[in-house]
Amino acid sequence: MWALVWSVTALVWVSSPCTAFYVPGVQPLSFQDGDEVPLKVNALTSTHTQMPRDYYRLPFCQPPDGPRMASENLGEFLTGNKIQNSPYRISMRTETYCQKLCQITLEKIDAAKLRLHVKYGYHNNWIIDNLPSAALGVGAKGETKRRYAGGFPIGFLAKDNKLPYIYNHVNIHIDYHKEDAEDGNGYRVVAFAVEPLSVKHKFKAGYDWDGISAAGLTKPLETCDADKHLRAKDIKSAQIVKPGETILYTYDVTWKESPVEWTSRWDVYLSEDHLVPAQVHWYSITNSILVVIFLSLLVVSILVRNLKRDIAAYNALAALTDEEKDEDVDETGWKLVHADVFRPPQNHPMLFCVFIGSGAQLCLTILCAICLAAVGFLSPARRGSLMNAFLIFYMLGGIFAGYVSSRLYKAFRGRQWQVCTIMTALLYPGIAFGTFVFFNLILWVLPDAVSAPFLDVLIVATMWCCVSVPLVFVGAYFGYKEAAMEFPTVTSTISRAIPPAPPLLHPYVGMALAGLIPFAAAYVELFFIMNSLWMDQFYYVFGFTLAVYLILIITCAEVTVLLVYYQLCAENHRWWWYSFFCSGGTAIYMFIYSIFWFRTLEASRMVMTYLLYFGYMFLMCFGMMLVFGMIGAMTTLWFTRKIFATIKVD
Repeated sequence: MWALVWSVTALVWVSSPCTAFYVPGVQPLSFQDGDEVPLKVNALTSTHTQMPRDYYRLPFCQPPDGPRMASENLGEFLTGNKIQNSPYRISMRTETYCQKLCQITLEKIDAAKLRLHVKYGYHNNWIIDNLPSAALGVGAKGETKRRYAGGFPIGFLAKDNKLPYIYNHVNIHIDYHKEDAEDGNGYRVVAFAVEPLSVKHKFKAGYDWDGISAAGLTKPLETCDADKHLRAKDIKSAQIVKPGETILYTYDVTWKESPVEWTSRWDVYLSEDHLVPAQVHWYSITNSILVVIFLSLLVVSILVRNLKRDIAAYNALAALTDEEKDEDVDETGWKLVHADVFRPPQNHPMLFCVFIGSGAQLCLTILCAICLAAVGFLSPARRGSLMNAFLIFYMLGGIFAGYVSSRLYKAFRGRQWQVCTIMTALLYPGIAFGTFVFFNLILWVLPDAVSAPFLDVLIVATMWCCVSVPLVFVGAYFGYKEAAMEFPTVTSTISRAIPPAPPLLHPYVGMALAGLIPFAAAYVELFFIMNSLWMDQFYYVFGFTLAVYLILIITCAEVTVLLVYYQLCAENHRWWWYSFFCSGGTAIYMFIYSIFWFRTLEASRMVMTYLLYFGYMFLMCFGMMLVFGMIGAMTTLWFTRKIFATIKVD
C-alpha cells in the first residue's frame, strides 16, 4: 500500500504542470518589423447561457472582403469554436492609437441583439498567433487585474439603471520576444491582452464620418488622439446601446518586449495561481490518498483475517466424516451459496454484459486520453485536441467492448449473441450521439447560435458506423471464439432461497451508501473540472486528474468487494447487479453534486441552458456509472472466483 501511495505521489509530481511545453510538430511563427500579425475572432460565449454565438451576427465591424473561416479540426467544431478573420490591422512592433475601424448605426433589431447579449454576459474570444486574449481591468483598489480565461466582455450594464453599454474601444497589448536564431532574428508573440473601454466618440468641430469611406478614417476625434493612448480616466461618456445610436469602433495597439520565451508563453494561462492555488490540488490528492489508505487497511483487517479463518474452518469441516458433520454445528456463511454464487443475473443478463463492455471501452478511453494530456501531448494550445483524442480512443476501444461483453455473455450461456453485440455497439454511443444531434439541431434552429456543421456531424456518424461498430463485432468474434469462462464451483439447477437480511445489510442500503466514499475521494478535483467545463476556464492539471482517476478505481473496487463479502456472508448470492450499482453509485452522487453546483453559473432562465447543462451532465455521469460499475463488478468477479477456489466443496 505504501508503494501505491509513493507511486501516485511520484506520478503527480512528474506530471504537475509547472511548465508547459509544445509537442513536436508545432512550429512557432516569427515576424519581422512591419509584418502583419493576424487577429482572429472566435464564437461569443457566456457562462450564463452555455450557448456560443456567432461573432458576426452582432453589429460588429466586418473585414472588407467578408468573414472567412480559419482552418479548424473536428474537435474544435464539436466544442463550439468558430474562428474567423477580423478587420483589425496589426503590424509587428508598430504602435497605433485611436485607429478607427468602422461606424455602425443601430437598427431596432441590432440594438435588441446587443442589449440581450450584454445582459447575458457574453464575452469576446480573440486570438493572436494561437494565444487567446487575456482581459485587462481595474480592481477594487485601482490595481490592474488580468484574467486569462474566458475572454473579455462585449459590454456592461449600468449599476444604477441597468442600461446596456457596449465596449467599442479596445486597447490591444501585445508582448513579443526577440529570437536570436539563424532564421533572421525574428520576433515572436508571447502575450496578448485586451483592455475594453466604452466611449461615446465625437468628431472634432467641422468633421463627421463620411459614410465608411477611407476619408472618414483620417478625421480627428475629440475623444481620443492619434498619438496618445486612450485611458479609462480620459473617458467622459460611455457608449449606450439603443435604436438609432451611432457606434464608432476604435482600437489602440501597443507593443512591449518580454523576456518570456515562446515555449513558455502558455505557462501563465495554465497556472493562474491567484485563482486556483496548487495547494488546493495537493489537498485533494492527499484527501484521496488518505481515503485509499483507510479503505485498504479496512479491507486487510476484515477481509483477509475473516477469509483465512473461514477458509480454514470450511476445509476442516470438509475433511470430517458424515457422522462427525452431524455432530458438528450447522455451517453458516458464504460457503453455503457456492452452488448459486456464479449463477447468471436473474434480471436482464444481456443488459448487464452490455453495460460491462461499454464501461470497459469508456474506462480505457478516459485512461489513455488523461495519460496523453498528463505528459503534455494534448495541450490547450491545440484547440480540440482533447476531444479528438477521446473520439479516436473511443472508436478504437470498440474492440475491447465487444470482447468483454461477449466473454461475459458466453459465461452466462446466452444464445442471442448477435443482439448482445449490436446493443454493445449502439447503446451508449447511440444515446450520446442522439443527445448531441438533438442539441445541435436546436442550436441550428436558434438565431445567432453556433452549431456544429452538418459535415462534421456526418464525419462523427461515419466514424461510429464504419470504425467503432465493426471493431465491436471483431472483439465479439474473438470473445465468442474463446473457451467459456470456468468457475470453481458447479451451479445448481434450483436457486437457493435468500434469507431476510438485517436492515444494515439490505442490498438497497449498500447500493445507496457505497458511492459516498469514492465520491469523497474526488469531489475537490471534481469542482475544478466542473469550472473548466462550464465556466470557460483553462484546465491543465491532468497529472492530478490521472492520480484521482486511479484512486477512484481503487476505491470503487475495495468498497464493492467489502460490501459483496458481507452480502455473501448473509447468504445473498445475487451480487452481479449489486456490485455494479455499489460502485456505479459514485456517478449518481456526482450528478447530485452537479445539481447543487448549477447555482454557481447564475444561469439565465432560458430553457436551452437547462437542457444543455443537465443533458450533458447526465450523459457524462451515466458514462462514469458504466466505468465505475464495470470496475466494481469485474473486481468482485475476480474476488469470488479466488475465494471459492480455495475451499473444498462436496
